[in-house]
Amino acid sequence: MKKVLAFPHLGDYKHPIKKLLQDLTHLEVLDTPPITKKTIALGSKNAPDSVCVPFKYNLGNFIEALELGANVLFQAGGGCRYRYYAEVQETILRDLGYDFTFIQIIGRDHLRFKELYHIFKNLNPKLTKRTFIKALLFAFFYITYLDKLDEIIRHRVGFEIEENAFLKLKNNFIKECSKSKNIFTLTKIYYKYKKKSKKVKIKKPKNCLKVGFIGELYTAMESFANYELEKKLAKYHIEIKRFTNLSYLLWKKALFLPFMKRKVKKYCKYTLGADGLDNVYRVLWLKKHGYDGIIHTKPTGCTPEIGALPIIMKVAKEEKMPILFFSFDEQSGIEGINTRLEAFYDLLTLKKEEEYESLFRN
Repeated sequence: MKKVLAFPHLGDYKHPIKKLLQDLTHLEVLDTPPITKKTIALGSKNAPDSVCVPFKYNLGNFIEALELGANVLFQAGGGCRYRYYAEVQETILRDLGYDFTFIQIIGRDHLRFKELYHIFKNLNPKLTKRTFIKALLFAFFYITYLDKLDEIIRHRVGFEIEENAFLKLKNNFIKECSKSKNIFTLTKIYYKYKKKSKKVKIKKPKNCLKVGFIGELYTAMESFANYELEKKLAKYHIEIKRFTNLSYLLWKKALFLPFMKRKVKKYCKYTLGADGLDNVYRVLWLKKHGYDGIIHTKPTGCTPEIGALPIIMKVAKEEKMPILFFSFDEQSGIEGINTRLEAFYDLLTLKKEEEYESLFRN
């Protein structure tokens, strides 16, 4: 039987992940349909009620992929309850009658390259260690450059003169990167688009509103899961700072975590699981760097973020940082989200004006 690979969606990371799987296996990698209400409906129908929402999105992704002919499914794992997704999802899908191979990439919360090599060697017997390392390095740089370009765009997209100029630029960047054959060419593409991004015409005031985007990793990185909050913020002409990305989760976090622990030891004696402690630290960072407000997102029932919320609220209150909390599930209403976001924008605008008037009087 012909092997067809599939994996869950995670924002624009689907592009470097797809290329990595193609380079390692030389097999067909399915273009799973974009996440829609159908995706979450399928996941919710077949998942336990108490499970967190990202589980349901992933499960819906898998069901749609299997219906389109996929027969080898990939799941990551690690962090929080995410480490148990693979086993539970595999059981549910087999109970539904699907025939497939299920592969978990990250076991025991750590990515072990030797185990990873053997996983792909089983799928592609001709795979050499040199090709394996080369493909991983390419994916490393692809993800890094994608995150770097995203960071530049978040600082500027809310002030673009031509609508969707940055979206078009990013889509072209991804197309070129996905066709690239080596890291040297990939690097040239990144610097070309970095230069282009600085040339996109914007109208950005010096004293613009700045908002930090923190919270659970899936609702931070998957725009459908957070109801495209970043796009909504940009329409209010706000500069955005988002901390969580794949670069951070895969290699930066381990290096940065001891530093964050020292900075928040007043509030956290222990790590809180997933990105809970990280988000406590981020409140302090955003205050120090002059941000006007914070938006915190999480799926309903996310245990690490539930534990972090009282601490985050305490820190935000002490630092006098306005913060808006969103807890998403499959029944979240777009109108309620828009109303709360608009009220938060009005609050930040009023606070900014009062601070400016006070400064002017002094």
